[in-house]
Parts: sequence; structure tokens; C-alpha cells
Amino acid sequence: MTDRRPLLRALYDAAVAAAHPDVVLAPHLRPVPRGRVICLAAGKGAGAMAAAAERHYLDTLGLAPERLVGIATTRHGYGVPTRRIRVVEAGHPVPDEAGLKGAADTLALAAQAGPDDLLLVLLTGGGSANWIAPVEGISFAQKQAVNKALLRSGAPIGEVNTVRKHLSRIKGGRLARAGRNAAEIVTLAISDVPHDEPSAIASGPTVPDPTALADARAIVAKYGLAIDDAVRRALEDDSNESCKPGDAAFARAHFELIARPKQSLDAAVKLAKDAGYETIDLGADLEGEAREVSADHARLALQARAAGKRVAILSGGELTVTVRGNGRGGPNQEYALALAGILKDTPDIAALAGDTDGADGGAGNATDPAGAVIDATTFAKMKAQGLDPQAYLDNNDASAFFEATGDLLLPGPTLTNVNDIRVILVD
Repeated sequence: MTDRRPLLRALYDAAVAAAHPDVVLAPHLRPVPRGRVICLAAGKGAGAMAAAAERHYLDTLGLAPERLVGIATTRHGYGVPTRRIRVVEAGHPVPDEAGLKGAADTLALAAQAGPDDLLLVLLTGGGSANWIAPVEGISFAQKQAVNKALLRSGAPIGEVNTVRKHLSRIKGGRLARAGRNAAEIVTLAISDVPHDEPSAIASGPTVPDPTALADARAIVAKYGLAIDDAVRRALEDDSNESCKPGDAAFARAHFELIARPKQSLDAAVKLAKDAGYETIDLGADLEGEAREVSADHARLALQARAAGKRVAILSGGELTVTVRGNGRGGPNQEYALALAGILKDTPDIAALAGDTDGADGGAGNATDPAGAVIDATTFAKMKAQGLDPQAYLDNNDASAFFEATGDLLLPGPTLTNVNDIRVILVD
């Protein structure tokens, strides 16, 4: 049987390459201002975005080095060498002290922007966790606890960020408020959110926020989150309301998307077609419980197989996992594990599920897997080792399962983030 793993990996790599800062950033950068370029970046691609901005301004445009300053806060292990923009590596998905300091320094630098300066804000997914600036009355530990509870609840990322925004001094438009004296605030973003909603990318630090404190309280109630009294009081304090349309902070603020999940999914779809597959494009905005979405996709694959079709089923978006066990993994590994359980008797189906940032769930380490691959060799190893996919699913322990079969996807940090890419190949 033909090995489909090289093609699966090529499809994943094509999706990542379509959103890399080296490719997408420079065409959108503004001309040199009269004063300084103050670059503030956050997220998993922040280091790469900062380096690309440096090459554009210092090398291509010849900007004097002293006129470029900035801070890029990224995930641990995702830093790259820079010349003028300081790179801070911080915690993700759970914030840490480095992110706390990075956010404080970012707000202070934004406040120094003058009427001749360009405030250049570069955002990728992960910025919400990297920029951590608790509101007055909330300790860092309390904010961390809220983050952990939200991540374990199974709440979609939009709901997670609604709560985060109302407990923050930098999210929900507040960074724009800090930098309101700049000549212009230009935000260039790589989207990692369904439907590319600007206020959701890195929790919208420079755009109006459509959500309110009441929404955040409703989400806490919906998932029965155990929160400290201080957090409860903060969510009832009107002074913690996020910035709304018409706020003076946005008078000279501009927002532009420079890469989005659909572009990356389109790149993978094209490659699959070039490889001779009929394609089923399920869209770049899928949400839902990973194992349930996996079951739906498995049914599609089995229907195509029964009809004798050679099909590639592709999708993007961001799935969730409601954690009930104490294992390791993330939504992409859980999706692949659920597939393995359903498709174990179908040697002519292969699949890959991976996060385009290079890390799927995990402990926040650069060495975390991005997802997993399954095919006939996976099914053979399952049988030989007596591995029960359902038992691993019940414990949310997909990483251990795929360590045993040798099927973890391990690309390392990709320096971008446009959500997940999932491919099922039916031959």
C-alpha cells in the first residue's frame, strides 16, 4: 500500500507556509513615520513578525536603528534573533511571570508614543495568554487560576477570551487607549479565530470589544467555574468594562488581517487536488468537541470509501476538549485518537490533525506535539500492542497513545498560528 504520510505532512506544511510572517507581513507595513516605529508584538508568531518588521524597516527602508524600538512577547521556545525589538518568551496556554512583565513593559512603551510615532502592533494567536495584565484587585495567581479553569471547561476560545478581556488592562481595546497619543496605531494580525473576528485575535487589544461584563459573568455561570471573590467583584465593577466603538482610543487606529485560516486551508486543498484527490472542503471555521467532530468526519470518510471514491477531506478551525481524565494531549490528538478507534479496520484511509503553531495542548513546551497522524501502520500497532483507543479517550490521554504507536506530529515551533489543519485521505 502507498505510504500517504509524506503527502499528509506536505499538506500540513503548505498550510503553515501560507501564513508565515516572512511571507505575509512586509507587503502590509506602513512607510517610515516622522518619528519612531514602536513595535509591540504578541503571540506564537510574535518573534518572527518582529524580525520581519526589522528587516523591512532597517534593511529595505534604511530606517536609523535608534528610531525602531519594541517588545515582542511570544511563547517559550518561539523566540528568534532580533536586533532592536526585545523578545520576551512567556507562558502559554497558562500565563507566567514573564508574560506579566512583558505586558507591563508593553503598556509602558505604548504610553510613551508621541504625535510623530507609529505604534505598530503585530498579533498572532497566543497573544491572549502571552500578554497578562490583571485589573486592579486581581492577583496574578487568581488570573492564572481563572485561565486554568476556563481551559479545562471545554469553553470555545471566544468565550474564554470574553472573560479574559474583562479581567485585563491590555485586552479589549485597552492597549490602544494606552497608546492613543501616537500619530497612528496600526495593527497587523494573523488570525487564529473562527470567522476572523478582530476583537477575538489576542483578545482584541487595539479594537472595540463587542462583549460586556455581563457576558463574562454569564460564561462563568454557564460552566460553573469556581472563581475567587476578588474575581467575582472585578466582573461586577463597571470600571473594568472593555473599550467600545466610539472610544477616543480608536480615532487613529487601523486594523488589518494579513493571514487567515482560509488562506492556509486553501493552500492545502490545492495541493490535495494536485495530488489527484477529489476534495471535500469543510471550511476553516469548525468548532465543537474534538471527538464528536471526529466521528462526523469518519462517517464522511467511510461513505466515500463505500462509494469507491479517492477523496481528501480537509478542515480548519479550532476544536475543544472537555477534560474529564488526567492524561496528556490536545484537541488535534484527541480528534486523531477518536478517528483511530472508528477507522481501525480501514487500511486505505490515512489522516493527519495538527495545530499550525506546532503545539497542540500540552504543557506549554516548545517540544509539545502539534497533533498526530494515523494510517494502516497505526492500526497494526494498536492491534499488536493491545491498545484500546476508547480507554485512552476516556482519560484524555491521546499523547500516551500516540507515543506508543510512534505517530505524534512533531514539527517544532512554526512561528505562526492559523488554527488547526485536518486532512483525511481516502484511497
